[in-house]
Amino acid sequence: MDRTSVAIAATLLGFACSPSVPAPEAMESMHHSFTVATVVDGLEHPWGLAFLPGGDLLVTERAGRLRVVRDGVLVDAPVGGVPRVGTGGQGGLLDVALHPDFARNQLVYLSFSKPGEGDLRTTAVVRGRFDGSELTDVEEIFEADAWTDRGVHFGSRLVFDGTGHVFVSVGDRGQMDQAQNPGNHQGTIVRLYDDGRVPEDNPFVGREGFRPEIWAYGIRSPQGLTFHPETGELWEVEHGPRGGDEINWIRPGLNYGWPVISYGINYDGTVLTELTEREGMEQPLHYWVPSIATSGLTVYAGDAFPAWRGSAFVGGLAGMHLARIAFDGHEVTETERLLDGMAHRIRDVREGPDGFLYVLVDEPDAPLLRIEPAR
Repeated sequence: MDRTSVAIAATLLGFACSPSVPAPEAMESMHHSFTVATVVDGLEHPWGLAFLPGGDLLVTERAGRLRVVRDGVLVDAPVGGVPRVGTGGQGGLLDVALHPDFARNQLVYLSFSKPGEGDLRTTAVVRGRFDGSELTDVEEIFEADAWTDRGVHFGSRLVFDGTGHVFVSVGDRGQMDQAQNPGNHQGTIVRLYDDGRVPEDNPFVGREGFRPEIWAYGIRSPQGLTFHPETGELWEVEHGPRGGDEINWIRPGLNYGWPVISYGINYDGTVLTELTEREGMEQPLHYWVPSIATSGLTVYAGDAFPAWRGSAFVGGLAGMHLARIAFDGHEVTETERLLDGMAHRIRDVREGPDGFLYVLVDEPDAPLLRIEPAR
């Protein structure tokens, strides 16, 4: 572990409860006993989370605020310089991610629902330099061709591949048939250079009828995106309709089938599609029936919970639990529900530099939780 990681881990460990507070009760899983600590509370519908060098954390709130957690305390003043967001419905300030070379360039990336004329909104991404309290030199690097007046399915997660690219997820914006129209960005995973330029080796560059930013399409409502720490594969989780939430292995140029194929049905109980598979459309690695309203995704690689290494952790909003799915390659070997009795709508889950799991809860007065080994 390098010095920066040691500093982060030490600071995060400092978030633990005071010795005068009784130790939290241990919970049991298939392989580990663990406890759940509250890092901070008082967040309003938090959405995304990023760990800063030195131990601070950045948390987005859907209402349009970027918050700092410093020394285990939620800083009162939101970060300045955040762009105006189009709030309402599922829209607002969404994900936050640090540039891989943040220690040198201080670049922070934000995805959000961008307001337009009238009720129109789309998904957009900006980046700016973070000085500890404010974003400066803020510039928009991506505006999705996904303008509608519908307040749903904006996406949007941000991940970097470590080779100069950022991936952005964009939902179908409530117009499901558009997920099969690669002439716009609705229902897609987008790949850009970190400054917003289009990589020349994207799969659809130069192909008529396809937006060159698209990496993959046929996506409904992407709520989690991560690179597998062992294989380097890009994994995504998305909401199905009523049933049919999915974990997908995202590969360039492929069609993930929405709404032609699905394991879900319409919200009113009617048949959405008779097809669960079709040639030329990809199958999920795992799906849920009934839906848990998946949100947030990490694949665990830490030392704190060795038997969980390689497991995917997925938040459940409607399901109100944290799902653990163990894999052997792409085959599911175990599933279990964690935090099942806490009645929390889980919006995001991330592995911290200390090897603990950090969980954001989607509530008006919400905590940031930390899962750590029972002692």
